[in-house]
Amino acid sequence: MSVVELREYQVLNTLVFETLGQPEKEREFKFKELKRWGFDLIFGKKGGRETYFTAEIDKRRVGERFVENGIEYEVVEILKDLPKNKKLFAHIESYNGRAYIVAQLRENEENIEILRVPAGFVVLSFFRKNKLNQLVAHMRNVGICIEFVKQRGQEGKPVPYEELPSVARKFLRTVKDVEKDAGFGRVALAYYGEDKEMKPRYRISWLLPTIAMFDLEIAQKADKALAMFVG
Repeated sequence: MSVVELREYQVLNTLVFETLGQPEKEREFKFKELKRWGFDLIFGKKGGRETYFTAEIDKRRVGERFVENGIEYEVVEILKDLPKNKKLFAHIESYNGRAYIVAQLRENEENIEILRVPAGFVVLSFFRKNKLNQLVAHMRNVGICIEFVKQRGQEGKPVPYEELPSVARKFLRTVKDVEKDAGFGRVALAYYGEDKEMKPRYRISWLLPTIAMFDLEIAQKADKALAMFVG
């Protein structure tokens, strides 16, 4: 079989499982998630007006004044919970090919933007802080979705679903559970069998909504799923 023929065979026989729907536009989070991402919620003054904003954990002190991007800030209080009647929502926006996480405090029709930073830097730090080593090692790109790619061994002819070993089937079941929680997902699995050392050969490509990966429980489940396959 030529290289071209092998590639065509792989394209036609790689197993693809998709959770229908679109990546959610936004997700509601608890206050503790903001802290897990590495940010303090602050009440103070921004450009002379009282409002809420964020700063890296422990970077600012009460009474401190500073200038950032030409705007003057004053720290009045570092909050230990969400303000009364306000909820925390976050979503992903894309600009010039780079994804940003945007967080807002919401009460009825009022939205106060408290965070707008590159999503990749934050989610990678979040994964590292929580020792989600599989996600760190296999994250390949970040947009509205994150792609995780894990592969091992020499490529070959993918086996059909009926010939998958138990670990691969367990992985796919776990993937389905993760995607149910995330609301969207797409996994492509090409399992090529075992090598001479009886170790699996495979390639996995997994898309998950970026905003859902800021939820620690979902991220932990995804990390455990990828760990099922020998690296």
